[in-house]
Amino acid sequence: MRRLAVLGSPIEHSLSPLLQSTAFARLGLDMDYGRAEVASGELEAFVGGLDESWLGLSLTMPLKREVIPLLDDASPLVQALGVANTVVLKHDQVRATLAGFNTDVDGITRAVGRATSARHESCTILGGGATALSALAAAAELGASRITLRLRDTSKADDARELAERLDLDLTVEPLTVDDAVRTLDFVISTLPGDVDKPRIAPASAESVLLDVAYDPWPSPLATSWQAAGAIAVSGLDMLVEQAIGQVRLFSGLRQDSPLPSEDDIRTAMRVSVGLPAEASA
Repeated sequence: MRRLAVLGSPIEHSLSPLLQSTAFARLGLDMDYGRAEVASGELEAFVGGLDESWLGLSLTMPLKREVIPLLDDASPLVQALGVANTVVLKHDQVRATLAGFNTDVDGITRAVGRATSARHESCTILGGGATALSALAAAAELGASRITLRLRDTSKADDARELAERLDLDLTVEPLTVDDAVRTLDFVISTLPGDVDKPRIAPASAESVLLDVAYDPWPSPLATSWQAAGAIAVSGLDMLVEQAIGQVRLFSGLRQDSPLPSEDDIRTAMRVSVGLPAEASA
């Protein structure tokens, strides 16, 4: 049996084992997908201890950037972002080689795209971590050309500025505060953890869309306010399912852009397994 796991800290709440196991069962693949608590600074030692039964890893905070120096190969998207959430291991007689991929960008674009066809030229991203960089690239793919990045420490926005320049985006960096006046916005991606207070943001119209990466509990207070106003609030669970589908492709030996056999059936099974409706709202 081939082994896989999601790594991070904290990790006990992760739904990735449930999602991945559901997909592998549908595909008839004999995979053992678990979870492992790996804190900052511990990833190299963990990877060094993996035997030939290990096929791949999913990475969450704080490891999406820390893995970069350990990679033997990185996809073009990982090279552009400096962020990887997926590692595929290949073993030879000497050691395992690590190939890094990013399925978060695709997860965001698919989650938002399946919920709405509306296009917005401007996007506000809350937070400045690794997922915020993926959100910036995803917002560009979804048609946004003007990005406002709001984070607590604006001195930590250099990576975002460099990425925005490469993507030819107009980026504004602002401090993240929760006590300022309500802002009315069209397109928001919040990458902040669920236990962090969010700024006061309201939808501009019924076509305004919010993706809140935090999904426990759901709806989040921010999502609740958007839903009450009749706007679109996309759960981080939708993103989690879509990025997991990309990981299953890679772990199954398919290219990241290759369709899975019976992908719609797999998506439905994964969504139902975590309590989502079988189909995303259009």
